[in-house]
Amino acid sequence: MTTTSDLAPSSPPPPGGLRLLHSGKVRDLYDAGPGQLLMVASDRISAFDVVMREPIAGKGRVLTAMTAHWLDALADLAPSHLISTDRSDFPEGSGGLPGGLDYLEGRSMLVHRADMLPIECVVRGYLAGSAFKEYERDGTVHGMPMPPGLRHADRLPEPIFTPSTKATEGHDLNIGMDEAIELVGRDTAMAAAELCLDAYARAAGAAEAAGIVIADTKFELGFVDGTLAICDEVLTPDSSRFWPADDCAPGTNPPSFDKQPLRDWLELQPWDKEPPPPALPAEVVEATSKRYVDAYERITGKRLTDWHGA
Repeated sequence: MTTTSDLAPSSPPPPGGLRLLHSGKVRDLYDAGPGQLLMVASDRISAFDVVMREPIAGKGRVLTAMTAHWLDALADLAPSHLISTDRSDFPEGSGGLPGGLDYLEGRSMLVHRADMLPIECVVRGYLAGSAFKEYERDGTVHGMPMPPGLRHADRLPEPIFTPSTKATEGHDLNIGMDEAIELVGRDTAMAAAELCLDAYARAAGAAEAAGIVIADTKFELGFVDGTLAICDEVLTPDSSRFWPADDCAPGTNPPSFDKQPLRDWLELQPWDKEPPPPALPAEVVEATSKRYVDAYERITGKRLTDWHGA
């Protein structure tokens, strides 16, 4: 998802409505007037870069509620793009969007336009995913030497900043700090690394107190009125790897609070991971929805039924 200030219109606005600027795998982005955007998190879900046909009930509200929670918790570290999640603050014409205001409530954010950094800002605190594959092969993570003998799900000696490119198609590509500096400049790259490491440390401590390990997470940063700000989704199940603290022993593959039930089911299907995807059974949809809601409620200590749009 991008919130760059130079987004080109992708469709004409409906009568009395807002212009759609971008439609991604999960989020839709609308022109909300000078300097502002309306970000709408749908219940769409993707796996293996393919969007499923069945929506996951409550997913968009979870992503929005969790982002709002973390932006508030990190507000003293950096400003954000968020203006409001209250539908009464949304611009005139919002009610003309698909589903109307009832659909938008709880899954939408009115935000400032931002000049986004052309890098993904990933912080890793544990060995997992592509980092573990690299470690198995080379003994490094993002080219940085790591102690020998680490296992999957081991805590790293200290959290590390591991940027990547933003791919318009396919997967993001890992890059080193030197490449990040070439893309955004030394001062910005160093400021981004410091901010993301500080934000991860605070979030990881809060989540651990709630019995959740944040193995890694992806931040997106941009400049709002010339100041580096936290943007887009923040520390959600879509952008992070959440593990139950009591079930993430080193050497295991801990269960994740995300789309794992969906991925597990798809791996067992005779599917080539190309569109169209197989139809999802109701039990997989329900299990995935529950996983997202559990993540929000365990980490924040709040009930999703108390969030906008219940």
